[in-house]
Amino acid sequence: MFQRAHEPLVYSAASGAVQPMSSVVTAVGTPIEGNEVLAAYGRLWVADTATDTSTVYWSDLLNGSAWTGGTSGSINLNKVWPNGMDEVVALAAHNDFLIIFGKNAILTYRGATDPSTMQLADTVANVGCVSRDSVQHTGTDLLFMSNEGVRSLGRTIQEKSLPVRDISKNVRNDIQNILSFQVTSPLRSIYSPEEAFYLLSFSDSQLVYCFDMRSPMEDGSHRVTVWPSTTIKALERLQDGTVYVGNTNGISKYTGYQDYGEPYQMRYFSNPLTFGDSSRLKMLKEIILTVIGGQSTPINVNWGYDYTTAYNKQRLVVDAGSVLGYFGVSEFEIDKTKDSKWAEYSSSILIDRPKTKTTGTGTVVTIGLEAEINNSALSVQEINIQALIGRMI
Repeated sequence: MFQRAHEPLVYSAASGAVQPMSSVVTAVGTPIEGNEVLAAYGRLWVADTATDTSTVYWSDLLNGSAWTGGTSGSINLNKVWPNGMDEVVALAAHNDFLIIFGKNAILTYRGATDPSTMQLADTVANVGCVSRDSVQHTGTDLLFMSNEGVRSLGRTIQEKSLPVRDISKNVRNDIQNILSFQVTSPLRSIYSPEEAFYLLSFSDSQLVYCFDMRSPMEDGSHRVTVWPSTTIKALERLQDGTVYVGNTNGISKYTGYQDYGEPYQMRYFSNPLTFGDSSRLKMLKEIILTVIGGQSTPINVNWGYDYTTAYNKQRLVVDAGSVLGYFGVSEFEIDKTKDSKWAEYSSSILIDRPKTKTTGTGTVVTIGLEAEINNSALSVQEINIQALIGRMI
């Protein structure tokens, strides 16, 4: 356990106690009191001390408590940064490279398995990392928070300086505004392959951005939702895929479809839609939704014209129908009160297409959906809008 200006601590599973690193039997030399530590290639890598933010130290091979002798060592990066002076923010290992994130640049070193002969392989100028805990490994890539938004390392290296495309392109301005106010608490993040999301928590602003990492959209960005009024201060994923959340209430597990036992609101509003011609009048006729799950869930459909926030509203309710088995035969159904496990044919997914008639006219149209999530999954798969294009305004 590392913290800047404090001697590292080591937990012993055998004794069940925590002790200073210098007290470990295999300790050699003075432990590095760094703010960033990485376990990779058989050793510990440490950077960002109270007096030196541009040197990376590494321990002896297979001995994270030995900082002198053997194959331990260090490298000063002052002559390597492409834009002059910089500071190490985070370290990562990816594709047999040691990745060093600075505030304004990124360095990649080849051959980190033998630090004495490792070489600088690539540099990326004008793109850095603003938060140590924003770096997350996805298995095939690294995600990190830069001054311009959330980026992928693979794409950044490929495009070099100031790439146009980035994961958070559609919310870039919002994130940059939040960063300007995030002054006391560090950012936190987590990547979950099971949930296929990358969470980025701004605790000072009580906001969490959830990026859907299943597949990018046409412009290379990813779909994103915002969790408001959320004070997440720590995130962790265990090897079994469980995601834990730490905040002032304690430690919680990410599961189910409630927020601390209470329902929560899902809201979606589109950008102003022109239907390909902003000069002509639009007359909405009908809005048809395709939803999965959410039996009996009320959905408030909103629509408004010409940038108004005084929306017309219509309340729809998802079908309450239930399926007793894959073939609709009760013999395949299991009584959940007697057996906690479901049979292969015990349930099916409900797909419903609620629709509503609409009124009004305008040159641009905004569509919105609001629903209360209460212990039941609800997925909006598609929104179909039937409209007539009128005369030119």
